[in-house]
Amino acid sequence: MAITDSITWPGSVANARLIQQELAAKVKLTPMQNPVRYIAGIDVAFPNKGKTTRAAIVVLSFPSLEMVELTVYEAPTVIPYIPGVLSFREGGAILNALAQLKISPDVLMFDGQGIAHPLGLGVASHIGVILNMPTLGIAKSCLVGKFDEPELTKGSISDLVINDKKSGYVVRSRDKVKPLFVSPGHLITKEQALQLALQCITKYRLPEPTRLADKLSKNQM
Repeated sequence: MAITDSITWPGSVANARLIQQELAAKVKLTPMQNPVRYIAGIDVAFPNKGKTTRAAIVVLSFPSLEMVELTVYEAPTVIPYIPGVLSFREGGAILNALAQLKISPDVLMFDGQGIAHPLGLGVASHIGVILNMPTLGIAKSCLVGKFDEPELTKGSISDLVINDKKSGYVVRSRDKVKPLFVSPGHLITKEQALQLALQCITKYRLPEPTRLADKLSKNQM
């Protein structure tokens, strides 16, 4: 997959937030126009007590959810954990991993946030804007916003509201498990992001693309 951009640390948290604000203004939540044939699940882990950054990508055919390609990119960790600007810590490794793909996915599904971020630019939105392609975030916890707890049965959904605006969804992916937080990243509507997430959920809590990417990032595949 051809990648021409990069993500580097801008030198300070203040500069990082300025860049986030600039990129957030470029986020477009417009409908995906092309059919989805391949979907990539993306996750990043920090093994070796955080000294290594490992970006893992699993590409699945859609809607069959059969794995067709996987790749891992590792590099020394150069940016510490700083809440709110994680895409700068993870983004470079993710872009390098994407560059290794032979199959170009139609949409990227991140284990992380889309617009459900204090500045409206989680990792899914950040990379979506840079690559100008459809992305969505599937997060395991709520970073910002208010919501009513969905019913305890699989498939129950409630709205994630940020600044009085419905910005995503809270989804119960299995009976009586903690919900997931689904938000669009870029070039996709929140309804399409929800539908795609639901179509990728099987018998596990996480949708297949990010579930497999999570396993790969932990070297469990």
